Amino acid sequence: MKNYCTKIQLIAAFVGMAWLGIIGSSPMIWMTPSAAIPVAYSPAPPPPDRGEPTDRGAAASRVRFSPPPPPDRGAAGDRGGAASRGCGVSNQSIIALVPVYKQTLKREETEAVPVTTVWGLTTEKHPTFWFFVPYKKSTIHSIEFVLQDESAKLSQTLYLTKPEEPGIISIRLNATTPPLEVNKMYHWFFKIQINCNPQQPPEQEYVEGWVQRVNLNPKLVDISKQATPQQRVKLYAENGIWYDALTTLAELRLAKPEDRTLAVEWMNLLKSVDLENLAKQPLLKKNSGVRIQKSEFRSQNQYFGRAT
Repeated sequence: MKNYCTKIQLIAAFVGMAWLGIIGSSPMIWMTPSAAIPVAYSPAPPPPDRGEPTDRGAAASRVRFSPPPPPDRGAAGDRGGAASRGCGVSNQSIIALVPVYKQTLKREETEAVPVTTVWGLTTEKHPTFWFFVPYKKSTIHSIEFVLQDESAKLSQTLYLTKPEEPGIISIRLNATTPPLEVNKMYHWFFKIQINCNPQQPPEQEYVEGWVQRVNLNPKLVDISKQATPQQRVKLYAENGIWYDALTTLAELRLAKPEDRTLAVEWMNLLKSVDLENLAKQPLLKKNSGVRIQKSEFRSQNQYFGRAT
């Protein structure tokens, strides 16, 4: 009987050790983000150490966006991607480089409504937004970017120049306008009028989504200060700060377009939000992308216009 009890204890200990090993090696458990979005955004625990990579490509493969829980209030949008009207590159339309969430909201006790949430986090007061524009300069009639606060009482409109060629463009908010407030939601629209048929009036395409500014957790602030830009990409991505991860990596790629490691990281980051089809599209520099031609800022009944 004593030997039997000893065997039972050994088996139980072995099973417990195996179960702990499963938990410790599971990336999903380590990579789970915070359950809510506080004013101070806490970093997710780091993934378990799996040893040093054998090459630079292996190191790049670790960059992956870990999506935070979407907001519990409406942030419906459309990041685009439908077939173009006929003159886009590869029959594509404009696309916002931002995560999407497929949710089901209950309108009533028995009715569930599917909703597509387009939303991302930033720590910047004046963040940068990225869009894929598949149209040639000759077919674009006008481009504008609009940002509104949640109540739509404050509105900023940027009128943009046309990009010199199809590709991924960047739009940085004007530093002369009020900064994004921490933990507030802002609704953005990217609108483009195209003229595929000169015999017809221009037609409008647009995408829309939301951005929310958060404060970094003090621990993550300290880490990011000592990190290289490439390390910060990984920190931002793993902790759900989409706009900062994307902008940091895009700027690295613009500075080093031939760097294979950065190309792999770019592919992996976009793939983590189902945008890998854009990974090989050209990133346009400022001289070939878009510039702010004119900006307007509206505050309730007040209006301020400024040409740049």
